[in-house]
Amino acid sequence: MVMNADTKNVGQSSAEVNDNIDLMALLFTVLRGWKTILFFALIGLLIGVLYGRYVNPTFKSDALIQIEENSQGISALGTSASELIAPQSSKAQTESELIRSRMILEPVVDKLNLRIRLTDPSIGYIDRIKNDRVATQVNTPDGVSLQTKDGDAQISQFNVSQAYLNQTFTLTKSETGFVLSNGFDDFKGQLNKSHLFKGIDGQIQITVTDLPNNSHPINLAKQSLQITTDAINSKLSVIEQGQTGIVELSMTGPNQEQVSLILKEVILSYIEQNQSRGSEETTKTINFMETQIPDLKQKLEASEAVFNKFRENSGTINIDEEATILVSENSQIDSQLNELKLKKADLTTYYTEEHPLVIQINDQIGVLNQRQEDINDRIAALPEIQREFLKLSEDVGINREIYLTMLKNYQQLKIVKAGQIGYARIIDLPINTFNAIAPNKLQIWVLAALLGTMLGTILVLLKSLLRNVIKDPERLEAKTGVPVIATIPRSQLLTRLNKSKKSSNRLLAYSDSNSLSYEAVKSLRTSLMFGMPKESRMGQRAKVILITGESPGVGKSFISSNLTEVFAQLNKKTLIIDADMRLGELHKVFNMSQDNGLADYLQQNDHSIADVVHVTGIDNVDFIPRGKKPHNPISLLSSAKFNTLMTDLNAHYDYIVIDSAPVLAASDALVLSQYADKVLMVTRYDNSIEGQLVYAVNQLKKSNVQVDGIVLNDVQQGIMSKYSYHCNYAYGNNQ
Repeated sequence: MVMNADTKNVGQSSAEVNDNIDLMALLFTVLRGWKTILFFALIGLLIGVLYGRYVNPTFKSDALIQIEENSQGISALGTSASELIAPQSSKAQTESELIRSRMILEPVVDKLNLRIRLTDPSIGYIDRIKNDRVATQVNTPDGVSLQTKDGDAQISQFNVSQAYLNQTFTLTKSETGFVLSNGFDDFKGQLNKSHLFKGIDGQIQITVTDLPNNSHPINLAKQSLQITTDAINSKLSVIEQGQTGIVELSMTGPNQEQVSLILKEVILSYIEQNQSRGSEETTKTINFMETQIPDLKQKLEASEAVFNKFRENSGTINIDEEATILVSENSQIDSQLNELKLKKADLTTYYTEEHPLVIQINDQIGVLNQRQEDINDRIAALPEIQREFLKLSEDVGINREIYLTMLKNYQQLKIVKAGQIGYARIIDLPINTFNAIAPNKLQIWVLAALLGTMLGTILVLLKSLLRNVIKDPERLEAKTGVPVIATIPRSQLLTRLNKSKKSSNRLLAYSDSNSLSYEAVKSLRTSLMFGMPKESRMGQRAKVILITGESPGVGKSFISSNLTEVFAQLNKKTLIIDADMRLGELHKVFNMSQDNGLADYLQQNDHSIADVVHVTGIDNVDFIPRGKKPHNPISLLSSAKFNTLMTDLNAHYDYIVIDSAPVLAASDALVLSQYADKVLMVTRYDNSIEGQLVYAVNQLKKSNVQVDGIVLNDVQQGIMSKYSYHCNYAYGNNQ
């Protein structure tokens, strides 16, 4: 079989319509739960407001430093010396990590006593919310202080043994001073006096300057260095701005002045360490020269003395041109050897003998030594006096050259060290802005309300998914196989009257006669009249209508009473029976007592039909209440006496409406259905569970009871209802 194009298009259109219906149903489900969503949105907003007050404001301080690429050091010795040592560069990224190290932070921690922690245990969650901001400790070089409602706490010194680190102590003011307790030991001391206590786990050194009055407790702890530096690093940010070598430092905290002070001390600590590192190699070279200069001077003086004595004893000796050249070259070689040895000594303070620069110098020294041996061999061929003269004059020249060179370099390095400033400089120090960067209360409120709205929406959707309440009449007919013969809209006026309990009669005819609800009940009456068999099941006059529901609270009594009233308007003699002898409440609708009712007639032989049938005051309407609650309602309904009652009543009434107990709660409807010409199942819109109704209908079918129609009660109108079968107007006299 080939499907034509039109058929395909129709199928696609149907699928699109179904998708749109499902999306609309989902939207309407959310809109119907607007109260739940609004409730959770308000709860979320309330939590956001409380959180905004609970959290202390956060302040930020920032600063800038510049990191230069290259450092100046031993290059002051001259080009030849500095080129032997690889240039050391200081990258901004490397320095950024160095700033966060314990080498930089530890001096700051010690100077500002940051390892001492003071807290006020009397401040609870309610206090934080009520005050919107709580005081935090202030650290200075003089100590740590904390403001409380009963005064300030000030600690200028607190040192403990390793075992007491990160333990919480309690400080309270006493008549003579203070009491320090850790739960095991109590140490007593005086204010403004240093104390050294010996506890179970070690020593405690403390100096307390001031404490709050009224025995206000203060929690005191000494943190480990690692925890303290980690806490600083968690609030410290060090970021290079691009590739400029400019490093931005920022720090956050609950106290603006405290944050600025800590950040300033971090910067100063880094600059001090930077300057110390920048002059380290210069200082080492100067120290080495200071040990060598006295020895060189002594050697020069000794060589000069020996040379002068030789000249006195031997007189002046003429040296030919060759000897002069040899002596001059030998002198230069000695000068170069001493310079290389000086450079090697300086290099070995940083590197080992296997370093390429040290090996290079060793090779140069080897070459010069070989040349010097050749010169010495040639000098050895000269006459002895000439050789001695050359040797002594050479020693004097070499020692003088080495001494003068060392002295010159020494003076140069001292000048360099005096002007050395390192390769990092401060551009901007932190300043106090007193502008809180967090919390952003408006943003918190909006996010909290949105989260509450999302949670409420999810709960509404989950509730709708899990409960699967009755909303769609077409779906209901498909599930049960029973037609929905009426949809009764909610009467807003009657609903308000029932809540206020001011209405003496809850029938629509007297409370809301112009409503859609009343018109829908009349439509139900018309449907029943045309669908009623010509002869009743009892073979007599009356047509019997049995009204039940799948569970309590669906409004079957409301439908029964109002349906009875609209039948009576046709001048038909009508009787309504409250057959729910357990929890029936029809007597309240008619403002009557439940006594002398159906249960009394079936249990007691002295009650006649006239005793239990009551006139309601409504034309053509009589009423049989439920009577006193029996122990065996189902047995009474199955008795021959009830059969006789129904036979007698059929002869006197045109319509009999029986209000039965719910199907899932009792089996009364199964017994009563044998007397009924029509069996109606009442269910409540957007409240009854679809599965329960289907199960109740199936239970009746299993007992060969045919349900003739379903009445969908309490249908709420408006755009939030996907299935609204009534226009929002009343047809009749509106006043």
